[in-house]
Amino acid sequence: MVNMRLVNLTKSFEDIVAVDHVSIEAAAGEFFTLLGPSGCGKTTTLRMVAGFYDPDEGEIYFGNKLMNNVPPNERNTGMVFQSYAIFPHMNVFQNVSYGLKIRKMSNEDVKREVEWVLKLVKMEGMEERYPTQLSGGQQQRVALARALVIKPDVLLLDEPLSNLDAKLRVEMRTEIRRIQREMKTTTIYVTHDQEEALCVSDKISVMNRGRVEQTGSPREIYETPRNLFVADFVGVTNFFRGKLSSISKDGKIATLETDQGFPIEVQYDGEGMVGSEVSVALRPEAADITSCHAVPKGMNTTHGRVKLASYLGDVVRYEVETDYGEVMRVDVHNPTGRQVFSEGTPVSLIFPPESVKIIRE
Repeated sequence: MVNMRLVNLTKSFEDIVAVDHVSIEAAAGEFFTLLGPSGCGKTTTLRMVAGFYDPDEGEIYFGNKLMNNVPPNERNTGMVFQSYAIFPHMNVFQNVSYGLKIRKMSNEDVKREVEWVLKLVKMEGMEERYPTQLSGGQQQRVALARALVIKPDVLLLDEPLSNLDAKLRVEMRTEIRRIQREMKTTTIYVTHDQEEALCVSDKISVMNRGRVEQTGSPREIYETPRNLFVADFVGVTNFFRGKLSSISKDGKIATLETDQGFPIEVQYDGEGMVGSEVSVALRPEAADITSCHAVPKGMNTTHGRVKLASYLGDVVRYEVETDYGEVMRVDVHNPTGRQVFSEGTPVSLIFPPESVKIIRE
């Protein structure tokens, strides 16, 4: 196992800066995800790690070894592409063994390693099948097996699940995580899917316009986003903006006079002073929804009407138009046995101060 480190990595294409001084470090055996919207620089970063692009500035290290001038075929990386890129004229065994044969391993060793990796990805017994005889998920397993069989120092995965249907994506992301834990291979994973990133990662770097906005564990990224971009991109968020009117004596709670004209108490972490304009965020699952007749108006309580109610089995997702003109989103998990409010129903929304976080601009 090796760690992978990028130091001030930069890459431009003509006058477009695709990657702008990116510095990250994946620990040995860590599952590290680059998350961001299309065009944010995550795939370009991955291709520089693989050696397909040369950086304009910065260094790439595997362990203590500088990799900048090392050709792609000498970096000992395994890469899985979005389109799988398995050879259509080769069967499963031939596809998976391709990298081993290039390394001139003996037929006996090749057979042993291919059998081992096909068992790992649950494709044993399918050695003679061709890609046209495989499902999308099976093709992805073959691509993963081909990348893993060479025992790479760093495994690179570029949007590997984007061509699969929703149910298969969930199944395959679980499998990829299981395999990575068994192999303990340092893994760099690229995706634009926030749920996918939160599910599989040890650590996430959220990228935007070529830069890293925040790096942290999935829980840190979701619960304590560093700025508005991260809070908005990762998950669903209700935002309020207003002026801080007071801070509690213990310095833990502040009162915000929102631009909509109602006050709310928020968790205070030293960001902003009394009189300053700030934005705050509230996750949909942090608010509670109940009949408006049960709760009087008050601090961190607002009334409104259900504008949209989507029943998804394990969760009911509401959009509530409040008396102040805001549309707030609320998620009620495990709704079995609870009242499901229909559209047009008057309701109250309640949210504790500790669930409302001040977000840097």
